Amino acid sequence: MQKLYLMRHGQTVYNTQHILQGRCDSPLTDEGVAQARRAAAWLRSQEANFSCIAASPLGRAQQTLDIVVAEVPGLSTLPRIASAGLMERDYGRFEGEPVERLGVSPWEPGDAAVMRGGETQACARYRIVSALRGLMDECTGDALAVSHGSISKLFKTVWEHNARCEQDVYLGNCCVLVFEYDRDSGAFSNIEIANPAS
Repeated sequence: MQKLYLMRHGQTVYNTQHILQGRCDSPLTDEGVAQARRAAAWLRSQEANFSCIAASPLGRAQQTLDIVVAEVPGLSTLPRIASAGLMERDYGRFEGEPVERLGVSPWEPGDAAVMRGGETQACARYRIVSALRGLMDECTGDALAVSHGSISKLFKTVWEHNARCEQDVYLGNCCVLVFEYDRDSGAFSNIEIANPAS
């Protein structure tokens, strides 16, 4: 069965400053670069049969994928997709502000940002599920996708009823959520959550 390795980007400057990123961007810190390298080492140990790689077009996700591609043999020869469907939630005019101004957890904001131009929960869910189903259907083998914390958690919650691993796990920078994908049903099953960078 095909596997999806859904990875969060490395630590950014805004992460350390507790600033809400969403669609705005911030570069990786030195620690973020080191996290991506540790995650790459973990991916090497998985002996996955990667046939495609993708990332959110935001710089922090692209930079993380650049590091992984440089350190995991065979990835540099694969087609690389920049998928808008993998972007972080849109928090509207809350972005670039201190996280606490949102008033709720940015990991589970519901529709709190809609009043300031943000994305609805339903739109975010549809977007990430459609993007990852499309990616898996294009691949002949396993896929690696680099995305963001809140949108990855939302994707995980969609499939919690199929989960075969502990779900109450912190999704740190460069965590990797491993799913099996059933092409016939379009369903994902979460089989592992790893935090190799911590």
